[in-house]
Amino acid sequence: MTRPHLVHPRHVQNMMYIVLSLMAAVVVLPVLGLLAYMMIKGLAGLNPDLFLKGSQALLPAMVGTLYLVLLTAAIAAPIGIAAAVYLSEYAHRGILVRLIRLAIINLAGVPSVVHGLFGLALFVMMLKFGRCLLSGAATMALLVLPLIISASEEALRQVPQRLRDGSLALGATRWQTIRRVVLPNALPGIMTGLILSISRAAGETAPILFTAAFLSLTNPYPESLFDEILALPYQLFVMTSEMPSVPAETKWATAFVLVVLVLGLNIGAILWRTHLRRAKRW
Repeated sequence: MTRPHLVHPRHVQNMMYIVLSLMAAVVVLPVLGLLAYMMIKGLAGLNPDLFLKGSQALLPAMVGTLYLVLLTAAIAAPIGIAAAVYLSEYAHRGILVRLIRLAIINLAGVPSVVHGLFGLALFVMMLKFGRCLLSGAATMALLVLPLIISASEEALRQVPQRLRDGSLALGATRWQTIRRVVLPNALPGIMTGLILSISRAAGETAPILFTAAFLSLTNPYPESLFDEILALPYQLFVMTSEMPSVPAETKWATAFVLVVLVLGLNIGAILWRTHLRRAKRW
């Protein structure tokens, strides 16, 4: 009786490598093509006047976007990290905790336009903040909060249990263990999740449209939390939908600046994570 012919494992490995490489190329190449096309179109429209002059000047919108991102981080980071610490370190396993985690996962998938409508109803109308920087940042904080909680909780889980046990065995309280052992070692993952979440907020349009942004302002640079702002995503939306007279190269240049801003935040997250992980030892 002859043995059936078997495919050599090395051939299977090579085939799977080729298949996975093709799948990766299918995902990556269109994105790279889009970025290259946007770069070519956008660079043609970049000039100093685009940033400083005219009703479509980008500098006020970039400043407004920066303010919005920083205030969003200031609101969402403490709440998100505190919630992750509770779920990871204090909460007992049970139906309630499972329901909370399920709700967080579901909230992460809610479309941004729903968050925008909720922010309009709660912050703009019910709390009477009006359309302003604070309303926009609070709405954005609700948008990114599930992502921050999930990323922070996962980072806390990655800290080896033996570090907690060793700290408790030396007489430290649970809070001292969390503050001095767990959080410092989970910081790379927490910061990465935070920055990636905030970079998403920098590119959203619907929440800003409903709660914060105006295109024509007396003072384009906000002086308080209750001032309206300009923002790049909203400005790009208005340019493409309501201003047919704006040259196409100006629209592409605005889109290019927005993409560079978001990609810059993502690259910063990667570099920050790499730096922190190199300093971490366990």
